[in-house]
Amino acid sequence: MARQSISLAEQNDEWLKNQVAEKEFNSKSEAVNYLIKQARDHKEYVNFVKEKLAKAEESGFAEKQSREEMLKEFKERISNV
Repeated sequence: MARQSISLAEQNDEWLKNQVAEKEFNSKSEAVNYLIKQARDHKEYVNFVKEKLAKAEESGFAEKQSREEMLKEFKERISNV
């Protein structure tokens, strides 16, 4: 595993320390790796949704809705699941 040296804002360092103290993570490194993984997964999800929206627009499915309206409807449907 690559070793890094990073500087953290004080509130972020405190948050990490609390996560370890509360046994949410075994170490600050584990917490940071988890957060980076979450960010990467989120980016992949956003790209997936963008691709689906573009495909739907190209197929003519979205003729009655703008991209923004479709995204809003999609988000509303997901929040109701």
